[in-house]
Amino acid sequence: MRPAMKDLTVIIVCYNSSSILPNLLASLPNNVAVTLVNNTPNDRLDHLASDWVQIITPGRNVGFGVACNLGASNVGTQYILFLNPDTRLQSGAIDALMQSAKDHPEASAFNPVLADSDGKLHNKRRSILLPRGHRLSAQAVQCDGVVPVLTGAALLVRADAFFQAGKFDSAIFLYHEDDDLSIRLKALGPLRIVGAAQVIHEGGHGSGDRIASASIKAFHMGQSRVYAMRKHNRPMPLLRSLGRATLQLLSPTTWLSRRKRTKQVHFLRGILSAPQVSNAST
Repeated sequence: MRPAMKDLTVIIVCYNSSSILPNLLASLPNNVAVTLVNNTPNDRLDHLASDWVQIITPGRNVGFGVACNLGASNVGTQYILFLNPDTRLQSGAIDALMQSAKDHPEASAFNPVLADSDGKLHNKRRSILLPRGHRLSAQAVQCDGVVPVLTGAALLVRADAFFQAGKFDSAIFLYHEDDDLSIRLKALGPLRIVGAAQVIHEGGHGSGDRIASASIKAFHMGQSRVYAMRKHNRPMPLLRSLGRATLQLLSPTTWLSRRKRTKQVHFLRGILSAPQVSNAST
């Protein structure tokens, strides 16, 4: 039996995404419910609203995880599919994901195979929150099977598992929030790759000014790296992150590029300002 779209809500967090969203929306089935969470209120998306598409505007950039949680707050469907705005679903991708969910009721969440237009894979093959022995081969993320971590760029999750796991950690603004959620979801049921589901993920779109965007992303990457490593009891999170930042700052290629210099300085600032983990963190 063909999976019912009435069982699914698609949630897309948008940041300067108005130019690329039409491609993603055109790749979705006509009758699937979509929620757009617009983290850039000056980038109007009202023209995309319809019977199937609702828009939530927090009024400011609240970060990826918090925006996902906002989009999921009133979901009444069995499944949630989180998608980045720079993705595009290939024919049958949602059907394949939902069929896998029905075939594997023990599993909590699923990824399609993600690749850019040149064929470069975008599925996670490792995570800083897991030991090195969990690194996956390229083949492993292109075939049906259980994996240790999933990417949030195209994440199908059972709604009950998502809420039981505690949703995305609101203390993480950007980066590693999907690694963190994956680990908590895995405690409820296996994580799976669905080889028959294919999604194009170009990445790097909708960010505005390149240097300013790189600085903001690098800062939050540094913060999230240390915070998430602390949360999951990885060894020496601050020292290891400082070592990585120092090596990158000392690289000659960094000093030949203003963008790279700015990025690495903000990465270091993020590391040094990483919050401690509170008892309330999911």
